[in-house]
Amino acid sequence: MSEQASPEAAVRQSWRPGAGRTATAAHPARERLGRPAPGQGLPGEFFLRDGTPAMIWPLLATDAEMLREGFRRLSQDSRQYRFLTAVTELDDSMIRLLVDSVDGVNHIALLLIVLPPAGEEGPVGVAHLTQDPADPASADIAVTVIDDWQGHGVGTALVSALMQRRPAEVTRLHTLVAAGNRASLALLAGAGRVSSSLPAQGVLDVTVELSAAPRTPGTAEKASLIRVVERCVNLVRRVMAVTRA
Repeated sequence: MSEQASPEAAVRQSWRPGAGRTATAAHPARERLGRPAPGQGLPGEFFLRDGTPAMIWPLLATDAEMLREGFRRLSQDSRQYRFLTAVTELDDSMIRLLVDSVDGVNHIALLLIVLPPAGEEGPVGVAHLTQDPADPASADIAVTVIDDWQGHGVGTALVSALMQRRPAEVTRLHTLVAAGNRASLALLAGAGRVSSSLPAQGVLDVTVELSAAPRTPGTAEKASLIRVVERCVNLVRRVMAVTRA
């Protein structure tokens, strides 16, 4: 693991990794979609602790290359904290593990996108929650935030979003955390009652007892929501393509 807000993003935009926009052309999609007025945002937009506009949307299979780019922006310490070992690059097998198994039900993965009025828009954090098939009441959690955005509330927003979307059966989190990773330990403490043991030097085995799970939509409702989100995603991508042209 590596940080309150979190409505689901109903509109998704696509970024090319590393592509920034200046303040004069910061939000073409918002303008084309008719943003109501200053201070109001797109559906699903919220503000981080530092006031930065942001959105949260599901991780898709097409985001594999973006994950690689994000990993390259992590410091050595952040990479160590995430994988508890030295990792220099996300290889294909790791990408498959992080992306291909995401189903939005038992394995939920979310991206947080920042939309600063001036500066680069794009993904700065990703979070996974994976339900244990052998123990449906338990789930693993992992949150990664690029170094430049740590301490801004990105992790807090992602954990809050995961808790709202977790399967109803999940009543506790169980994960391994580097003993020196204070940010992750603080995030877990904010999610519920924490207990831990020290199975290996420098690594904590952490359990978090969660409060009651939020209402889980039925299968038909989930399918309907997915269709709505997909339509919105496709709409904004078409708008962005026209804007670039």
